[in-house]
Amino acid sequence: MHIENLREICLSLPGVSEDVKWGADLCFLIGGKMFCVTNLEGTPTVSFKVQDEEFEALTVSESIIPAPYMARNKWVQVQDWDRLTNQEWDHYVKQSYSLVKTKLTKKLQNEIDAIGTGS
Repeated sequence: MHIENLREICLSLPGVSEDVKWGADLCFLIGGKMFCVTNLEGTPTVSFKVQDEEFEALTVSESIIPAPYMARNKWVQVQDWDRLTNQEWDHYVKQSYSLVKTKLTKKLQNEIDAIGTGS
């Protein structure tokens, strides 16, 4: 998995935008809310939101830690991109997108759904 693969997964989802924040963090957003973040400088890491019940299991495994500043919201940080398979990356990134999307207003969710269906 590389940054271009991550971008491909994220940008394939309806209503996603990307932005560089804090000088060197590439953030993927849905409705203005982040669902995936990777750094562009230094050792590459990726952070994303997971389900509550997955948080503990993932953060006790090697190369995955509670995400700095976001752990209380059940975000994890993958410190070794090879730690997850391509299928796991696809699953966790899309799941993070869905988890963040459900926190948006119903109106905004409907607008994003309309983008996804092309209406």
